[in-house]
Amino acid sequence: MANKKLSLITQGPYVLLDNGLVRLTILKPQGYLTGIKYGGLDNLLDLKSSESSRGYWDINWSLPGGQDRYQLLNGAVYRVIERTNDCLEVSFKSSYNPSIRGTKLPLTVDIRYILKSGVSGFYCYAIYERPAGCPAFDLAQTRMVFKLRREKFHYMAISDEKQRIMPMPEDLLPGRGKQLIVPESVLLANPINPDLRGEVDDKYQYSMDNKDGGVHGWISSDPIVGFWIIFPSHEFRNGGPTKQNLTAHTGPDCLAMFHGTHYIGDDILAHFQEGEAWRKTFGPFFVYLNSTTNVSNAYNLWKDAKKQRLLEEAAWPYEFVSSTYYLTAKDRGSATGRLFVQDRFISGSPIPAKHAHVGLSAARTAGAWQTESKDYQFWVQTDSNGNFTIKNVIPGVYGLHGWVPGFIGDYLDNALVTISAGSETQLGNLTYVPLRDGPTVWEIGFPDRTAVGDYVPDANPAFVNKLFIKSPEKFRQYGLWDRYTDMHPESDQTFTIGMSDPKTEWFFAHVDRRWADNKYVPSTWTIKFNLDSVNSGNYKMRLAIASATRSDLKLHFLQVYMNGMDVEHMVFQVMNLGTDNTVCRHGIHGLYQLFSIDVSSSLLVTGDNSMFLAQARGGDALCGILYDYVRLEAPAPPGNPCRSEEAFDLDAKLI
Repeated sequence: MANKKLSLITQGPYVLLDNGLVRLTILKPQGYLTGIKYGGLDNLLDLKSSESSRGYWDINWSLPGGQDRYQLLNGAVYRVIERTNDCLEVSFKSSYNPSIRGTKLPLTVDIRYILKSGVSGFYCYAIYERPAGCPAFDLAQTRMVFKLRREKFHYMAISDEKQRIMPMPEDLLPGRGKQLIVPESVLLANPINPDLRGEVDDKYQYSMDNKDGGVHGWISSDPIVGFWIIFPSHEFRNGGPTKQNLTAHTGPDCLAMFHGTHYIGDDILAHFQEGEAWRKTFGPFFVYLNSTTNVSNAYNLWKDAKKQRLLEEAAWPYEFVSSTYYLTAKDRGSATGRLFVQDRFISGSPIPAKHAHVGLSAARTAGAWQTESKDYQFWVQTDSNGNFTIKNVIPGVYGLHGWVPGFIGDYLDNALVTISAGSETQLGNLTYVPLRDGPTVWEIGFPDRTAVGDYVPDANPAFVNKLFIKSPEKFRQYGLWDRYTDMHPESDQTFTIGMSDPKTEWFFAHVDRRWADNKYVPSTWTIKFNLDSVNSGNYKMRLAIASATRSDLKLHFLQVYMNGMDVEHMVFQVMNLGTDNTVCRHGIHGLYQLFSIDVSSSLLVTGDNSMFLAQARGGDALCGILYDYVRLEAPAPPGNPCRSEEAFDLDAKLI
């Protein structure tokens, strides 16, 4: 069947884009998407919402030292960018004039929509620009939001394992829902769908790492239509591959998150200085629409959406985008290499960095890619031999970053990487030398930047989301912080090396303990271990933190002691450890941090020893620390140094 000719019609304040499969109705010059006609529905968007609250871009920002501001983004000038038989592209642009000072958002924003012939869906992107001379401001969050018809879209799917019938928006209101201590968490006391009674709903339960997402959406009933947001690339999203973002939630809402602080905190704010010029293209992402007339095939819409994601990824970067600020494949470059790990206490020869994450970022210090928010990032995973190729990189100068499952810390190559259009940069053999002083005395956990391998309890039966009862993501359940007290009502956790198992005896979050009067008090964990002998010199403690929540007060949030809890036995203390809110947002990791702690042999004894981890903030159910990995190293044996700065001739070791 031949593709229907594209049409662009202006009707009063509206612009209509139609390709015979999909018709978009956009309010001009603002750029609000007010209607999507597809699959037998005149409008997929929520008719009960105002025209500015159906399909829109928004932003959270602030002036330095000021309060957070929220506003919708809208255009002031409407233009047709491209109009051919194959493609329509329209623009809705608002321009900032730096000569006019005030409290207006200091950004020029150009919102674009693209409709192609014969394509069951449409593309959205926006160009944000700060002309030189703009005042300083901080960018916290920006996204595009779609509010779908609440009487039609009830089934949400964000992964093969995370799919379910969702509550109605009315279920979150008083009378039907009860707000819990986390404002976004609601106990469904009298939901419209009685099958959901007694469950907890919270939008953060449906968060995903960038690296694990890529497609999410909803399926409607009568008619059966799928609405899917597909990210063909994550290069324009802040925080790199482990950044967690909201996806879809009760509304029914479907989100395209580009820039946010969730699960990191203020460390990831984009700070723009007075006069600083900047430009970034967010997207395009693809809104894919599919349908079926057979109810038994409804699940196939999800499978079809996953296939479409692969097609979009293969087509990236798109050739049909008109903006000169968006670079096609011929204007990009690539980098290829092979990564090894050197840890002589594990292997005498270099180890291929199997399934490591390797990426190019503007960040110039190790691990800083986690909080990089102004520029683009390009990430891949190595194969089983450590080989990698990073394709379609925007030309520029980057730091080469990475991390390797099973090894602590962050990799950063000593040399910057220059990417040029149309060429491949050969990086050769690269070596990551994780921090190591001596042999392992003992360790707890597996270094993967999360607390996944630790003990996660079952939810309190009164606060269950049925989706996560038998899920590998049972940490998504509400109220797990109180389960620590249920396990340890009288005294805090004690873990004995060689006897205890972290999967059953190391609670996933170091939180406060609840007393009988509902007062939350600081908790101290004990690690007991036995030494056959004590070597003179400094032992080294490697403490990898997967997350820290609400540790921004002016007090020492974490203190570590060895064989006594007084000043003489304190080996480490830290303030302002993090504000990533992972505990209350039902996560298993946030901002990764690694600390190396000297432990004098004079503090250790032959025989039984005890190390104490004191979480010092009390009075807060939701504060806490998630540990990725803890390791005690003995002093380096004489004549066998193994420090990260040690030279290592990789090519001499390879055959």
